[in-house]
Amino acid sequence: MARRTPAPQNADMPPRTPERTQIGIVGAGPAGLMLSHLLDRAGIDSVVIDLRSRTEIEHTHRAGILEQGSVDLLVDTGVSERVHRDGYRHDGIELAFGGGGHRIDFRGLAGASTQLYPQTDVFIDLADARARDGGDVRFEVTDVSVDDLTTDGPVLRFTDAAGVAREVRTDFLVGADGSRSLCRHRVPDSECTQYFREYPFAWFGILTEAPPSAPELIYNHSPHGFALISQRTETLQRMYFQCDPAENVDDWSDDRIWDQLQTRLGANGYALKEGPITSKTVLPFRSFVQEPMHFGRMALAGDAAHTVPPTGAKGLNLALSDVRVLAEELERAVRAGDAAPLATYSERAVARVWKAQHFSYWMTTMLHTLPDATPFDTRRQEGELASVTGSTAGSTYLAEAYTGWPGAR
Repeated sequence: MARRTPAPQNADMPPRTPERTQIGIVGAGPAGLMLSHLLDRAGIDSVVIDLRSRTEIEHTHRAGILEQGSVDLLVDTGVSERVHRDGYRHDGIELAFGGGGHRIDFRGLAGASTQLYPQTDVFIDLADARARDGGDVRFEVTDVSVDDLTTDGPVLRFTDAAGVAREVRTDFLVGADGSRSLCRHRVPDSECTQYFREYPFAWFGILTEAPPSAPELIYNHSPHGFALISQRTETLQRMYFQCDPAENVDDWSDDRIWDQLQTRLGANGYALKEGPITSKTVLPFRSFVQEPMHFGRMALAGDAAHTVPPTGAKGLNLALSDVRVLAEELERAVRAGDAAPLATYSERAVARVWKAQHFSYWMTTMLHTLPDATPFDTRRQEGELASVTGSTAGSTYLAEAYTGWPGAR
C-alpha cells in the first residue's frame, strides 16, 4: 500500500466519526485479509483499510507459487477450494545449466508440492471470503495515520471512500501495508534494527499469450544470463530474464525479448513457444528485514516487515506464514489484554524470515550473473549447481525449502 501523508487536523475540518474495534489492520492485500479472516474465526473483530480499490488490487499482476502450507491454509480455513480446481500442482522444478536440465523432485525428496496460483486469485478468494462472512473491509481510503501505539488504545485515522473522516480506537494495530509501509515508518529508529541488501540486477518480466513451454518452472543458468520460465494458464505464460535495474521496457521489442530468452534457454537445449507479449515490466531486487516486527501495540506483517528476492518464491508465502502466527498471538493478547504476545509473534516469525532470506539469497546468487563476473565465476556456479543436483542431500534441502520446510506447513 503506497504511503501518503496524513492530513493535519485543524479547526476548519469536520470532526472525525469515532468507532471501536479490537484489531485495526492497515493493508487489504492477502496478508491483511487473511489475518482478518483468521481473527474472525477466533471471534475477534477487525477493521481493514486500504488506499487502493478492490479492482486495482485485483488487476495488479504478481506471480503466485504457493507452498504446501499456504495451500493448506487457504483450504483448511474455508477461504478457497478453487486453489485446487484452478491452480496447477507442481511436484518439482527444473534447474537448467551446463547444457542440460536437472529436475528437483519435490514429492520424492520432501513429500510436498507447490501450487501455481496467482496472487491476484489469492486476493480475490480472500476478498470474497471476507464479504461472505460480513468482514469490515474498506477500500479507497485516504489520509491514513496510526497513533498512540504505546498506549492501551492505539488509534487508526483515515477518510473513507465517501469522504467521511474516521477515527477507530483499537486494542491492537497491524501494519500489513506493503514495502512502503506507513506503519513501519511510525516505529522510532531507536526501537528497531533494519537489515538491507540491494542487488545489481533485476528481472525483465513478460506475460505472453502462448501455450506452456514446459510442465514445471525452469530456472535457467547460462553464460548469457539467468532466465525463469513459469506458467500462468494453458494460454498465458509468465517469463523473466536477468537485466540491469535501469533497463527501459520501451527499448525492448517483442523480437528482441524472444531472441534473448531463446538464446539463454537454448544454451541448455530448450526451445520456447512464442506468442504476443501483453505485458512488460522490470522488477528490482532487494532483501530487507526490520526487527523486531512489533512496536508497542502494533505488529508488522508481510512486506511491511521484510522483502526477499523473488527467486525463491517466498514473498507471498512469508506474508501468509506471518499472519497465521500473528492471529494466534493476537488472540492471546486480546484475551489477556496484554501486548506481550506480540514479542512472541516477532520471535516466531523472524526465525522463518531469516531462513527464507538465506534460501532466497542462495538461489539468487547461485543462478544469476554478477555484472563483473569472470569465466571462473560462471564455471564455479555450474559446479555449485552440479553439487546440488548430484546430491540427494543437496536436492532435498532445495526441495524442503522451496515447498516450505517440514513442520512449518
